[in-house]
Parts: sequence; C-alpha cells; structure tokens
Amino acid sequence: MQLKNSSTVVTGGASGLGLATVRRLVARGASVTVIDLVTSNGAEIARDLGTLVHFFPGDVTNSKEIEEALDRAEEQAPIRALVHCAGRGGTVRLVDHDGGPGDLALFETIVRLNLTGTFDVLRQVASRMTRNDPVDGERGVCVLTSSVAAWEGQVGQIAYASSKAGIVGMTLVAARDLASKLIRVTTIAPGIFDTPILARFSDEVRRGLAAQIPHPSRLGRPDEFASLVMEIIDNQMLNGETIRLDGAVRMQPR
Repeated sequence: MQLKNSSTVVTGGASGLGLATVRRLVARGASVTVIDLVTSNGAEIARDLGTLVHFFPGDVTNSKEIEEALDRAEEQAPIRALVHCAGRGGTVRLVDHDGGPGDLALFETIVRLNLTGTFDVLRQVASRMTRNDPVDGERGVCVLTSSVAAWEGQVGQIAYASSKAGIVGMTLVAARDLASKLIRVTTIAPGIFDTPILARFSDEVRRGLAAQIPHPSRLGRPDEFASLVMEIIDNQMLNGETIRLDGAVRMQPR
C-alpha cells in the first residue's frame, strides 16, 4: 500500500499501541488523523509530531463524531489505511460478591465501545475507501485490534473477552465482504504489552506479568505492535486473518 499522498486514520492514537503506530506512519510520510477522546493529549501529540499529524476528538461510541473526524481526514487526502486501537477493559463478573447478578450496564458499555465501536468505524471508513482509485490493485487496508483474551479471557474479563472475540469473528467476514471492493481487513491480537494501562501497576505486578510470557519473557513493546501494522499494510496477502502477537503466552484463569 502506497502511503504517501494518502490519509491514514488511527483511533486511540493518543497513547500506547495507537501512538506507536502513528509514529511509524509519520515516518513513512503518511498524513495521519488521530481520533481519540477530547480528554486525551492528542492535540499535544499532533503539535509535537509535525504537520502530517492531525488530531480530531471523537468517541467511537458516537457515530456522528466519527463521521465528522473522517470528513476532516479526507480533507487531507483519500483514506487508504485504518488502524483501529480504541477500546477499554473493565471487571465484570456473572455473580457479584453478595451473590447478585453481575453488572449488565458495564457489560453493555464495554461491548458497545469495543465491538460496536469497531463495527461502526470499520463500516464508515470502508464506505469512503470504496471511492478511492485502486493503487497496486487495492483501495485500502483496515487493521483492527483484538486481544489474546478473545481465547483465554480471565475471571472478571467476560465483557472484554466477549467483545474482543467478536472482533476475531468479524475479521474474516469483513475481509470477504470487502474483497470485491479491493479492501483488506486484518486483526492483531496483542498479549501483555507495556502500555499506559499497565503503567498503573507496581513493578512487582509488571514483573509477574512478564514472567508469564515464554519468550521473550518481557512485556511487549508498543513499537512491536506498530511494526506488525506496517507489515500488514505492505503485504497484500495478509487478509482476513487474526494474528496473535504475544510471545507464546496463554493466559491463566486468574
């Protein structure tokens, strides 16, 4: 995929995996639209990374905000790549400590953000990509983000695991659906990565998490995620697949 004179969109691009991806895209000369919450430091990141980066606040659960951000992205150049990193976790149990039913509202909130938000962003971007002139036989590529929790969700991750499993299920169907439009869809399922979410934990907890990973026995680096994103963008045969990026970890029940 040729990225020069193209617009790329990164949701959740103000931190962690998304920010590492933004840096890689800028290095390739792509115009990058970062979509993240208004409370993020996206504006500062855009200012620091230069004129190729544009920040537009948007919540992926708000379809109108995403539409407006994509309109602005297309003002720069045709959108040819999407990297969708926006998402969240949260502890939901089927039965709470007192024996009552688990938190349905929180379950729905997490699924709406992680799964419905992915579908909405994907459908809106894909619709715009269909108007692109083909370059090297394709109009665009979309990279989604799942998690190893899609297969090995831990106790308390039922909402997160369900939503991330939904993205895995979405991937092949979406790739088949968009094949006639010359648009690829591939998903990355990261393991335990050194992101701002983990920064809240103590060094002892972080060392314990790293010790679970067979090899390399350390936390994943955001740039390793970004590196795989770039390979997916470049390699046209990567399509319809979910790629685990996890150092061979298989999460334990707790």
